Parts: sequence; C-alpha cells; structure tokens
Amino acid sequence: MEILEKIFGSSSDLTALQMSARAFLIFILTLFFLRLSGRRSLGHRSAFDLCITVLLGAVLSRAIVGASPMIPTLCAGATLVILHRVIAFACRESNYLDDIINGSARTLVYQGKIDRRQMRAGLITDADLFEAVQKKIGKKDLSNIEKVILERNGEMTVIPLAPGSSR
Repeated sequence: MEILEKIFGSSSDLTALQMSARAFLIFILTLFFLRLSGRRSLGHRSAFDLCITVLLGAVLSRAIVGASPMIPTLCAGATLVILHRVIAFACRESNYLDDIINGSARTLVYQGKIDRRQMRAGLITDADLFEAVQKKIGKKDLSNIEKVILERNGEMTVIPLAPGSSR
C-alpha cells in the first residue's frame, strides 16, 4: 500500500511524477470505461450518450489532480458507466423509454413544405434548415426536396425527390 501511495500520492499535494502516474492510470481506466459503456456512447452523439462522456471526464479528472480521493472517484466513474449501460439496455427493450431518453426524429419538411410546428419544437431556424439543404443539393431550394428529418442526434437528413418524380 505504501508503494501505491508513493507512486500515486494520497492528497491534493501531488508531485509532477505522481500526477503523471495518475493521468496514465486514469487514461487507461477511462478507455476501459468507455469501451465498457459501449460504442454508442461515442457514436450516437445524443444527449444521453454525451452525458457519459462529459460526466466521466468531469469525475475522473478530479482523480488526476487529487481534488477527490482516487478510489471513490474511480467507483463513481464505474457507477456512471454501469448506469449508462442499464439505461441503454432498458431503452433497447422499451420504445417508450427510448423516446423519453433519446427523443424522436422530427420531419421538418415534407414534399417541399416546411412544418413550422416541428421546426419550433426542434429549435431549428430557417437558416439551419436551408444550410442542411444546401449541403445536400447545392442550393437553398425546397422544391426538389421530399423530406428533411431532424434526427435524434441533432443532425438533419435531407431526402431529395427521386429523379424523374414531380409534384
């Protein structure tokens, strides 16, 4: 135990070497925690998944700088990862819970017509909408757009009219 205290320190009065040892250990454990929490915590970029990333960073950084005791801080990080996994599993099993936690997609434009109610609910401005359309088709014109969907992760999917179809 004395050797661990010498390597990692036990208070906020840490040497550069102790803080570096803590940073190394916390990096390895954070990588392990994020792998344990699953690919979705990094890939989906939803509010739910972003929570694990932000909270793990905030909690585990305290262990590096000695602001909180190391073992309880690591336990708190593990608790966050386990909670994330449990909620993700529950969301997989329940569409209702999934909609509460992750939200649902919104159709902002259908057959070239803007749904102002969905735009307001999604906090999307006309400038946001037309920027997404311009990125997809190269111009700010809804006449050739079948749908624009605000996805659960905040990205907008623009679906142009099929070639040869008209309204």
